[in-house]
Amino acid sequence: MTDFFTMKSKSKLLKCLGFLSLMFLFSVGAVAQNTVTGVVSDATGPIPGANVTVKGTKTSVATGFDGNYTINVPANGVLVFSFLGLKDKEIPVAGKTKINAVLEENLNNLQEVIVVGYGTQRKEAVTGSVASITGEDLREIPAANITQALQGRIAGVDMTQTSSKPGSTMQIRIRGTRSLNASNDPLVVLDGIPFAGSLADINPADIKSVDILKDASSTAIYGSRGANGVILVTTNKGKKGQKARFTFDNYYGLKSVFAKYPMMDGPEYVKLRQTAGIYTNGIDEANDVNTDWQDLFYGTGMVTTNDFGISGGTENGSYNFGLGHYKDEAVLPGQDYERISLRASVDQEVGKSFRFGITSNNNYSITNGSNLSLYGVLNSTPIANPYNPDGSLKRIIQMPLDQQWVYTRESVEDLGDKWINQTRAFGSYNNIFGEVKIPGVEGLKYRLNVGLNFRMTDIGSYTGEGVFSTTPTTPSTANISHSLTTNWVLENLLTYDRTFAQKHKINVVGLYSSEQTSFNSSSVSAKGIPSDAFQFYNLGNATGEITINPNDQNYYKSGLISWMGRAMYSYDNRYMLTATVRSDASSRLAEGHKWHTYPAISVGWNIKGESFMKNVDFIDALKLRVGYGETSNQSINPYATLGRLSTRPYNFGTDYAVGYYVSELPNSNLGWEYSTTWNYGLDFTILKNRLSATAEYYVTDTKDILLGVNLPSTSGVSSYTGNIGQSQNKGIEFSLNGVILDNVGGWTWEAGANFYSNKNELVALASGQQRDEANWWFVGKPINVIYDYEKIGLWQQGDANLTKYEPGGNPGMIKVKYTGTFNADGTPTRQIGPDDRQILKVDPKFQGGFNTRVAYKNFDLTAVGAFQSGGILISTLYSSSGYLNMLSGRRGNVDVDYWTPENTGAKYPKPGGLSDGDNPKYGSTLGYFDASYLKIRTISLGYNFKNKFLEETGLDKFRIYCTVQNPFVMFSPYHKESGMDPETNSYGDENAAVTTAYKRRLLTLGTNTPATRNFLIGFNLTF
Repeated sequence: MTDFFTMKSKSKLLKCLGFLSLMFLFSVGAVAQNTVTGVVSDATGPIPGANVTVKGTKTSVATGFDGNYTINVPANGVLVFSFLGLKDKEIPVAGKTKINAVLEENLNNLQEVIVVGYGTQRKEAVTGSVASITGEDLREIPAANITQALQGRIAGVDMTQTSSKPGSTMQIRIRGTRSLNASNDPLVVLDGIPFAGSLADINPADIKSVDILKDASSTAIYGSRGANGVILVTTNKGKKGQKARFTFDNYYGLKSVFAKYPMMDGPEYVKLRQTAGIYTNGIDEANDVNTDWQDLFYGTGMVTTNDFGISGGTENGSYNFGLGHYKDEAVLPGQDYERISLRASVDQEVGKSFRFGITSNNNYSITNGSNLSLYGVLNSTPIANPYNPDGSLKRIIQMPLDQQWVYTRESVEDLGDKWINQTRAFGSYNNIFGEVKIPGVEGLKYRLNVGLNFRMTDIGSYTGEGVFSTTPTTPSTANISHSLTTNWVLENLLTYDRTFAQKHKINVVGLYSSEQTSFNSSSVSAKGIPSDAFQFYNLGNATGEITINPNDQNYYKSGLISWMGRAMYSYDNRYMLTATVRSDASSRLAEGHKWHTYPAISVGWNIKGESFMKNVDFIDALKLRVGYGETSNQSINPYATLGRLSTRPYNFGTDYAVGYYVSELPNSNLGWEYSTTWNYGLDFTILKNRLSATAEYYVTDTKDILLGVNLPSTSGVSSYTGNIGQSQNKGIEFSLNGVILDNVGGWTWEAGANFYSNKNELVALASGQQRDEANWWFVGKPINVIYDYEKIGLWQQGDANLTKYEPGGNPGMIKVKYTGTFNADGTPTRQIGPDDRQILKVDPKFQGGFNTRVAYKNFDLTAVGAFQSGGILISTLYSSSGYLNMLSGRRGNVDVDYWTPENTGAKYPKPGGLSDGDNPKYGSTLGYFDASYLKIRTISLGYNFKNKFLEETGLDKFRIYCTVQNPFVMFSPYHKESGMDPETNSYGDENAAVTTAYKRRLLTLGTNTPATRNFLIGFNLTF
């Protein structure tokens, strides 16, 4: 079973379970009886299986599938209405013959029913580390995908932005980075089946809940796929006995640039060029010109969504269908993302013993203009005039040494068929299941899950003759790429679930599964397309070279076979034990090393259930958890055990030939990378369930790390993939949720916060080496570091030994840390050089998020935020790798406070000083900032129509709201200096002039699509 329930949705599955499991219980009293009928419901509709009890007696009945009940009760009696997960309600009979009851949510989150993988558990019985969030809470942040909505919401789960383009997803790290070359991405499970697509393929409107398994004792059930954590996504389902319900959700919003890139304006730039004294104005430049290139390029963006759904059920089944449309237009011309999603689920019982169902999630998306960035806009000098005397745009501008194609919104939009960059993707993810109760054995059932997944992506690009080029005759180019992923999964599950003597609860699951993934991709490029109308649709007509690069063609097929056993035992809801054994065999690893078996065990103690805690009234729940487990990782490229051949073209006499050479050695001993984790947790609620909290501490050790090992050039081969090295992650997590006001004079105030800190360390490398400077890996340091000089200030006039440290140096140049020795007179024994590079830690010291909701009668105000402290933000805008802070007056320059003899306290070096190539010497150090920030990510004000209005219109729910996204940034040194959003927007090898300066794994803030502030208005409608 894949549904789970949190504070706001926990009752839905339990209602169905209650209807199937509860029997008529009744007793006959000795006094006069009235027959009372009615309906028991909650905010979502009638409740099957709710208890209706005569207070003080054992007389009790259960509601039917439509929520109706009939009970005999004394005329002066009191009825008690109850259902697991909802507050009990007492209503005096007072002679009435019809009583309807509406039950409210119970705020005790330890009673929630959550998904734990291949089943569900009440949260009070969970022994592993599992975090949950409802779909309704996710939608507090309108977003294209769940990664954007989850950021800052769950302790230990770091969502980091890798791109600011529309439709992009975030990098997810659950409890840090473990591996060096293998994947660190978590497993995503959609409706019980491992998900083969991108998180951008899942419409947030379709999500009922998200559960995140964080420690090995909870992820071990998914084996090697769960090595980096598991994200369980459950989509909306129908409910048995529910009449058809229609929902329609819509929002529309406008997007404006959060802050422009802080480039110098005309007068500032004129002063910089004069101070540097290197360049004079180019043909198109003049000191009285002040062009804001960003104003000429940006526009107002737009975002909108429309989601329609219908759900309901019969006495023996349920259904749910949804259709969604999402569109996001960037502030850059020609850049947008559009997605159409279609989802359907059917769950049907046949007789008393058989049940089957299907869930299908499908989407089609189009992404335009993803190759458009801002470098060409930002490097144009502000004193260059983009217009001809007649007011028309120039094609190029001429600066002192450089020409630049004129990037404006008008020039890009006027291209028409001369430019296109488009990605079209279609994905279909389907889960079919059949479940049968085994006759004669109560609680035993067999289930078959079949997952059939398909994803196809087509990328086409065309750039016409001279477009984006300074040379008008540059040949037109086009490229097409195609990729296809197919995946099937078969899971055989045998489950035994029983309660004995009311105190002993046991759940045993056995699994045998197999899966296979096939992938192929191809790419072709061509020059000299004869007509713009052809674009990328017929490369065969190209008049120039047609290229099929062997490195751009790919194919693989990989498989995984697994078996698993898990037992969960609970005694008297006080003592819990979960034990798991899993074994996987991967086709990606070498013969004799394919299979790996690993255990996991965790225990829990509900201390509040003990007799010595009965009189401790202010504590409502208190649970201690300890878990240990092992997981494995095989997320390397298939066929790594076989080595690799690469091609090289060469001239053979008068003919052209292709040769093959060994570029990667085989490894017949390549095996599993594995991690062991200890997890310690404490959960508690106090003050009548008004305050709940979770605290955890964990240690994860990863060994036999999968890594591409570099070989010396004398070997003739560049590398091989091996099991080397060790890493460790340890950290703390704390989550707190509280109800500050609970309907006091119409006021309700809820708040939550989470805090977490992860310390990552590389414990060992191959062959006992302590340093791998080429990859920036150092034993005893985190995996993510910068290996560079450390700026400690600027050299000043009169500083002793300046020329000894820096021969040829000048006052105002960057001063970096020296690690060498000194002579007796205090002078350095050598000049500063590569040995002075430092290991700089990138990861923050701690991070987290917070949320609050204040409601007064029908109004509610919600705010969600995120924060982090410490670490290093790499901004290629300021770094020498971006070529936008050269301080020479050659190209456009970021607005900085630079050193002059009159401004010796400046942060940035003297223009025109000692350089390294085109940039100030040690210019890379200018791009390192304190990464701390606190962001209010969204503020939303809503109004819920109720009572008379809903009755008159026939609606069940109508809510309108307005939202502002990304309104404020505080406590950010980078924001204080630049005015920009301090979140990263690029991988380390993207959106910079020099893409080799930083390792790809180090996320940076580069010249990507600018961050925006969004203003939305929307409504939610149910009838």
